Amino acid sequence: MIEHRLIERMITLVRQKLNQIESTNQVDPFFIDTVVDFIRIYADRTHHGKEEDILFKKLSNKQMSDQNRRIMDELLDEHVLGRKTTKELVEANAQYRSGEKTALTVIVSRLKRLVDFYPKHIEKEDKVFFPAYMHYLSDEEDQLMLKEFYEFDRKMIHEKYKFVLQKLEAS
Repeated sequence: MIEHRLIERMITLVRQKLNQIESTNQVDPFFIDTVVDFIRIYADRTHHGKEEDILFKKLSNKQMSDQNRRIMDELLDEHVLGRKTTKELVEANAQYRSGEKTALTVIVSRLKRLVDFYPKHIEKEDKVFFPAYMHYLSDEEDQLMLKEFYEFDRKMIHEKYKFVLQKLEAS
């Protein structure tokens, strides 16, 4: 949940910038690049990655209630929606950068979707799913999972910059 607080700060910043973008009818493509990088690396790959690759996998082997399994499936679907929205934002930003001013409408729309999506998604995890999942893991399982989370985080910076280098090499 600590990660959620940082994501919320970014979403607050995006919400503030959205007002500016709409009032000036302009966007700084580098701001969008930064938002996308944060969402892709921190919110999605790091945070959602731990949920999908560790937590949800552990829980999939547990006898969960139908309601909790449904919520976990919803969260996975929401992760996919976040990725799709971010991809569309990247595409619109590239179009805007190349002079296609109509792409601003798509940028604003996708930013609004993210600003609407993340608070609801976070609330569902914080107040509904996370408290419920704790009943399915023993203290020992929980501690082992925290160690896996730490190891996952430790590897992230290497993964990010390996990706950056691969992109540079490809271009």
